[in-house]
Amino acid sequence: MRLLVLGGTAFLGRAVVRAALAAGHDVTCAARGVSGEPESDARFVRVDRDAADGLAPLRGLEFDALIDVARQPSHVRRAVAELAPRVGHAVYVSSCSAYADQRTPGQRAADAPALDPAPPEVDDPAEAESYGARKVAGERTFVDGFGADRTFICRAGLIIGPGDDTNRFDYWVTRLARGGEVLAPGSPDDLVQYIDVRDLADWLVRAGRDRLAGVYDGIGRPVGREHFLTHVAVGVASRVQLTWVDQEFLLSEGVRPWMGERSLPLWLPLPEYAGFLSRDVSASLDAGLRTRDVAETARDTIASLRTLPAAAGTDAGLSPEDEVSLLEKWHDRTS
Repeated sequence: MRLLVLGGTAFLGRAVVRAALAAGHDVTCAARGVSGEPESDARFVRVDRDAADGLAPLRGLEFDALIDVARQPSHVRRAVAELAPRVGHAVYVSSCSAYADQRTPGQRAADAPALDPAPPEVDDPAEAESYGARKVAGERTFVDGFGADRTFICRAGLIIGPGDDTNRFDYWVTRLARGGEVLAPGSPDDLVQYIDVRDLADWLVRAGRDRLAGVYDGIGRPVGREHFLTHVAVGVASRVQLTWVDQEFLLSEGVRPWMGERSLPLWLPLPEYAGFLSRDVSASLDAGLRTRDVAETARDTIASLRTLPAAAGTDAGLSPEDEVSLLEKWHDRTS
């Protein structure tokens, strides 16, 4: 197919381009070109989505499908207005942050309530609080512009794998690779969910090719945190001892959940976020989503970290000294 990728030079967008090229598709990347060099086998069109007429270089071109990962509703509105008449099918990557209820485990995309869409004036990608509502606004724009039968909405969960610059997965890869006693947050049975960026990209490309329509979650089945950590350790060929530390202690010590300075990634307080990492994704798996074992993702990620410079802004996780201090306090408390 003739595929248009809006972006295509960073993490998920680049993985989408690689997956599409590997499948033999004719790929065009439309981006500013500041996040990295486009893949050499893809056609590159320089655009500026901040400008009212920024997609003008695409005029006159037709595509079988497009894939967009935009976070700014204004970018989505311009893309839909410009491209809907000349693109057969649309794939929009939204987020599980679009859901209004993050407490209830086992929810499904088909019937879980979503947030209200952000109003047009809420457009700043730096506003973390409005992220989910902005994604809902993007979803609505695509469905209104293309029609529900021509739109695939993928609400992605935590995306992991080589090329991520958030350090949420890389923290555990590098920490478990060091071995020894590891501070593990919560309990072994706490559920976590994630998806390898390459598996998600492959599904998005096939959704465009097959004209899959509807709203689906783009994430793997939930697994216990112990399963996650032990499989990552296998992937990086390391022997570890997991010490489980409860959330009340971590919160009292000022450890932040999820990401950011002095945090523990893939940990969220319960029960407030019991539904965020425990979604029922059987419909997505039935629709063709395929996922690999996280041990493979960890193996490939540690290999990439050994060959690439550290990414800027990787501020998630605990320092080795802080982890040792917290473990000492925990053992003193429980002895």
